[in-house]
Amino acid sequence: MSRTQPAAPGTSKAAPSLTRRVLRNVLVPLALTWMVGAVIALVIANYFSEQAFDRAMLDDAYALSANVQAGERGIELLLTPREVATVLFDQVDKIYFAVQRLDGTLISGQGGLNAPLPAAGAHYRFSDVDYEGKVLRAVVLEPVTEPGQLMPYRVVIAQTTLSRAALVQRLLGYALAPQVLLLILLAVWLWHGIRSDLRPLGELQQALDRRDVYDLSPVAVVRTSREVQRLGNAVNALFDRLNHSVRAQREFVGNVAHELRTPLAGIRALAEYGLAQHDSTVWREQLARVAERQARASHLIDQLLALALADEARTGLAREPVRLDMLAEQTVLRHLARADAHGVDLGARGLDARVTVLANEALVEGILDNLIDNALRYGGRTITVELAGRTLSVIDDGPGIPLEAQRDLMQRWAQGPAGQKLGQGSGLGLSIVARYAELLGAELRLDAAEPTGLRVSVAFAEIRSAAA
Repeated sequence: MSRTQPAAPGTSKAAPSLTRRVLRNVLVPLALTWMVGAVIALVIANYFSEQAFDRAMLDDAYALSANVQAGERGIELLLTPREVATVLFDQVDKIYFAVQRLDGTLISGQGGLNAPLPAAGAHYRFSDVDYEGKVLRAVVLEPVTEPGQLMPYRVVIAQTTLSRAALVQRLLGYALAPQVLLLILLAVWLWHGIRSDLRPLGELQQALDRRDVYDLSPVAVVRTSREVQRLGNAVNALFDRLNHSVRAQREFVGNVAHELRTPLAGIRALAEYGLAQHDSTVWREQLARVAERQARASHLIDQLLALALADEARTGLAREPVRLDMLAEQTVLRHLARADAHGVDLGARGLDARVTVLANEALVEGILDNLIDNALRYGGRTITVELAGRTLSVIDDGPGIPLEAQRDLMQRWAQGPAGQKLGQGSGLGLSIVARYAELLGAELRLDAAEPTGLRVSVAFAEIRSAAA
């Protein structure tokens, strides 16, 4: 007994063509609507044609009745059979007639030709009858005199329905043939129109199929329709996010590879030199230097990771109400031990006011950490964290930064003369602060402090009442 094997992923049934689906969804309801309309029009046309045939047959009955009179020999038809044939002539249908007395006895015509009599108050009645195995359309006329008295006879006219059937067939042909032709022409026109409108989708697919995995440049957006334009813009927006993420990853990897090469080489050199010595004092000195180099390398890695996270946060930064006063106080307390070790007076002012902004707590902490770290490295002996309204500032009494050098120091790996002289840091601190401020929609300013030093301020946007 054989078992049915599951279908391979690559052999799944292909999805139907969008062109065919749209065409089917348009043409099928349209064709049904047209057919219903054609049937209704045919029924109406058949109704009025039946009335026309019935009216003509009634006229024949009146013409025949006009030649019936009552004489000495009683009621008689004045027309000869040839004249009757002339009056009731029809090229297609066969016509039967009968002139009968009111009691049903035959005066002239075909015997046994009977039809339902008119209703009370009516003078004629149309009906379908069966005569000699044929279905006939018949009319019974009961003429009246001018005063309204009923004549003592009735006229029965019946005829076959060949002309009526032929007319219905012609009406059906004339109604359906143009509809079918128009439907075919419409299908061709819609097919070309839909294919033309969907061609940009095929071109977009081909453009994406030909793309190299490293090519994240925007695709050309054809503005043939709003939907196609939105799809192209969505694809380009996705490419832009992917390109930004890939670029950030490449930059992070390159930065780590470039910046860690020197510290690691220095640590290895110090370790090798210490191993070559036999004096424990030299070992202790080299181990202290190794620990110092390791701390610098660890700080560099933290900054590189912070920049990478800032790049990633561009696409999905979560903001929430943040208490600047509480966050600044906690950050100052966290840096007090290091400030004491450097002989720096670290303090704060303006933290007694409650200040709430819409921001990201981790980014605000990163701004304060980097500003305080820079002030401890390159500032003077006093550092003050100040909160004035929605503006958070870090002020030091160091040498400051010249105005012409401030823009350059916002870039990665840029260091001022003090940093180059000390040989500390990597030139990423202010770059990280600038990036964080940009992500938070805050304004970053570098001003000269009084009497000397540098004031770095970050002004946060006002929180909306709904968000609060």
